[in-house]
Amino acid sequence: MALRPPGPSMTLWGPLLAGTVILGLAACGTAVPADPPVCANPKMPEVAEVRGLWQCGPTLDFTPINSYQGEFADVQDREDAVVLINGRCTGTLIEASAGPVVVTAGHCVGLGDRVLLVFNHEDEPDGDPLVTEGSVIEQALEPDYALIELDVLPAVTPVLLTSRASERLAIIQHPRGRPKVIAEGRYLDSCNQLVYYADLDTLVGSSGAGVLNRQGHLLGIHTDGDCDEKGRGANRGWTAEVIVEASPYLQSADIAER
Repeated sequence: MALRPPGPSMTLWGPLLAGTVILGLAACGTAVPADPPVCANPKMPEVAEVRGLWQCGPTLDFTPINSYQGEFADVQDREDAVVLINGRCTGTLIEASAGPVVVTAGHCVGLGDRVLLVFNHEDEPDGDPLVTEGSVIEQALEPDYALIELDVLPAVTPVLLTSRASERLAIIQHPRGRPKVIAEGRYLDSCNQLVYYADLDTLVGSSGAGVLNRQGHLLGIHTDGDCDEKGRGANRGWTAEVIVEASPYLQSADIAER
């Protein structure tokens, strides 16, 4: 039996259907992953270790700190307080009523440890590097934080603690012990004593770095990475509020909504 040529309706619907399929495939290829339901599951890892595992998306969006010209205008006034700890973690010198101390992740150090701290480990350093030692005076895994008292205080301005989040967050860090860089991302939520953020790259070595709001104040301490190369998942850290509550050294006056 001879085949009939397609009728007018078939001729019209064919290209429309093909175009719809092509558009659908294109949309799927470029879609931005939806933000994960970060507060739905408060389960924490059973074993604490040096982590902060992965990048959020196909590229590592790190900027050397002295080349940064982004939206966090005050970051250059804060970055001198960020320090490399034992070549494998990051910390931040913070303001405290009892005297400035370095805060970092508890899984990076042990109580009573003597640690090596390097300030101004940067590409094109803009100040005198300071290498000093310090003693871990507080350490815990839940919340995951530690405080380090320095033998020699650097001539830098300590960072203030805050309870106020902003839509965009930044982390100044030493990923894999490398010179200091900054990464930016979206604030997702704060719950179960944790702060969550998306599209904000970290690696091993970023543990203990301060999570900064738009004013450059420390909102939390980065401790865990849970992103993948497709941009799914979120990274997280413990809030400054819960650290102050847990710490005998820090006082409620050391944190404010600012």
